[in-house]
Amino acid sequence: MAFDVGVALTWILFLALFPISFFWLRRAWRIIVRRDFSEVGLKRGVPPANPAKFAPFTAAVNLIAGGVVLFVILGVLAGALGYETWSAIAGSTIWCKFIADFIVSRHAHPTAWGRKRKSEESAGAAGK
Repeated sequence: MAFDVGVALTWILFLALFPISFFWLRRAWRIIVRRDFSEVGLKRGVPPANPAKFAPFTAAVNLIAGGVVLFVILGVLAGALGYETWSAIAGSTIWCKFIADFIVSRHAHPTAWGRKRKSEESAGAAGK
């Protein structure tokens, strides 16, 4: 096996799975066990009005994605998963997790469509 760019990227992807799974499982642990909702549904670093409402969804996304990545790590180390299989599972999991987090954060911060009411306009002017 010759060391080239493809081999280097494969090793980078595989080694990156360790901290990815650690952080995602730790985040699920914080939400489920410690009841820490500080990272739930963030949009531009701002938490939603009721983060406890969206905590089960964020916890589930992190727990499932972290578990799948941990499964991939163990499968690669055991020699049970080939390169095409584990890289496809890992890549799809990473993308799906990012998309699911985006969906939860946008659902937690609904967009106000239409014109502002007079009470909102006066409150906005008073706050400036």
